[in-house]
Amino acid sequence: MIAGQAWQIVAVLFGTAFVAGLARGFSGFGSALIFIPVASAAVGPVLAATVLLVVDGIGAAPMLPSGWRHGDRRAVAVMSIGAMVAIPAGSMALAWLDPVTLRWGISLTILLLVGLLASGWRYAGRPATPVTVGVGMISGFLSGSAQIGGAPAVAYWLGRAATNQLVRANMVLFLAGSNIYTAIAYGLAGLFAWPVLTLSLFAGPAYVAGTQLGIRMFGLARPQTFRRIAHALIAMAAILGLPVFH
Repeated sequence: MIAGQAWQIVAVLFGTAFVAGLARGFSGFGSALIFIPVASAAVGPVLAATVLLVVDGIGAAPMLPSGWRHGDRRAVAVMSIGAMVAIPAGSMALAWLDPVTLRWGISLTILLLVGLLASGWRYAGRPATPVTVGVGMISGFLSGSAQIGGAPAVAYWLGRAATNQLVRANMVLFLAGSNIYTAIAYGLAGLFAWPVLTLSLFAGPAYVAGTQLGIRMFGLARPQTFRRIAHALIAMAAILGLPVFH
């Protein structure tokens, strides 16, 4: 890889990480839906998912105290049971699947998820434990394979008569737990390597800055307006991440 190409990759990761962090800080989720498809096109799905796991673990840490105070910890714990079961399967898919095939799957899955969120559809059934665990399993597999497990969980919780603050707090707690389980699974799969540290050092500061700005924006901007912008950014990232463009 020549120096010019290396700096182009760094610039793409830096800019994408900032926008992803902004979405994470504001809504409590959405960073992977923005970061993964673009970063996968630049450095491959394995590095993209592992780098995001590292920088999100650092960037989202300041949100945990508020999430603990305002979240429904019991509901998060129940959903996390399903995630724990499915995350190892997702991490094995990340380690073993063909990168191009995985990129197609990531981008198309993200387009479906953002379409689900933008449509306004919400799960309106009763919050039965088996359903909650099932949603956790879907989110866990998507987290393990591509760090994109937030959308099924947020669509489920938005179906409750919940405030934006409660949904955001639940997502902060759920994704924090998912990150811990995923880090263990990635470590067992041997996915942490020196390139992960190097790229994290470049993407990390931008992600942290974006997250801090997003935290400050929460409660100031109209949530509906921001969600529309976030949905557009996520869809654009998924389209740009399609292998057909690279």
